[in-house]
Amino acid sequence: MHVLVTGGAGYIGSHAVLLLLEAGHQVSVYDNLSNSSPESLRRVCAMAGASPELFIGDLLDSDRLKEVMLNVKPDAVIHFGGLKAVGESVEKPLAYYRNNVVGTVNLIEAMECADVRRLVFSSSATVYAESKKLPLMEDAPRDASNPYGRTKLHIEQMLEDLAVSSGEWSIGILRYFNPVGAHPSGNIGEDPQGIPNNLMPFISQVAVGRRNEVKIFGKDYPTYDGTGVRDYIHVVDLAQGHLDAIDFLTHHKGQFVWNLGTGSGTSVLDVIGAFSRACGRQLPYKIVERRAGDIAEYYGDPTAARLELGWKAERGIEEMACDMWKWQSQNPAGYGEFEIGDYTNEDLNAYIKGIKDTLSSTNVVS
Repeated sequence: MHVLVTGGAGYIGSHAVLLLLEAGHQVSVYDNLSNSSPESLRRVCAMAGASPELFIGDLLDSDRLKEVMLNVKPDAVIHFGGLKAVGESVEKPLAYYRNNVVGTVNLIEAMECADVRRLVFSSSATVYAESKKLPLMEDAPRDASNPYGRTKLHIEQMLEDLAVSSGEWSIGILRYFNPVGAHPSGNIGEDPQGIPNNLMPFISQVAVGRRNEVKIFGKDYPTYDGTGVRDYIHVVDLAQGHLDAIDFLTHHKGQFVWNLGTGSGTSVLDVIGAFSRACGRQLPYKIVERRAGDIAEYYGDPTAARLELGWKAERGIEEMACDMWKWQSQNPAGYGEFEIGDYTNEDLNAYIKGIKDTLSSTNVVS
């Protein structure tokens, strides 16, 4: 199968591209590299022994999207591309609505032009309304509390309407909880720009010496240790969910929704403890005031994904922390700086495919 992956050079996208290549699929990536690096795909190529084709382009460039879609003519699309920081979305809501919602409209229109109607969409558990009834199931009320979550909710509603309007579409909506970890090799992982917005990458930067301490926002929540509890899922498990969804959609028409999580919660203190064990030293932390909008506990029910996709999370918090530490300790500065500049598509694809014997000396082995 030929799969086009938007945002395929990013954190979750690169792991999904690796699994797709290892499963024997042909892969094309559409990415503007604004929050990712072609180095991730070069390493994916080294590990998989096969190369994705990279198309540089923006979701807001509808002409470029249609050109690529008509050129590639994929069997299916996995849509990771989009802005994803909750805090930034509050500061720049229009940028999020423009990029995420309008960009997805452009993608759907490009798919229709190429007669491609199989799509897996990267959604988020942030679409759910705050609820005291846990774990959250797919039919729980939706009412996102921030612009980022609302863009995901608007896209979900748009895809629902699209599926109703035409019996031609096969659409899978995957609601993630908290993706963490890295590939067990330590070759690819999360490389956030600036100060990390999420807990695990911040902890890993403390462990490697890039940050001084972890801030714990509140220790007076009604949870088992007073800190917030969330559903953390290993990025490799998460990536596998997309392959399972693609397989399901090959045989089913309509629109489907699945939670991807472990089905249980882990506290902030437990995450710090797991990472401390992974890196071999107690990591410093400081208790500070709660953040506005944070809730005590949040985790989902992944039963539907298990029953319909045959998928379940295989890795626990200890493995998530160990794999994240291996990635961060081998790559303390992430992928490093890569300036796109005047590089052409051909230049970048040659870079990705430029796998040589010297890779073993740079922490990347085939």
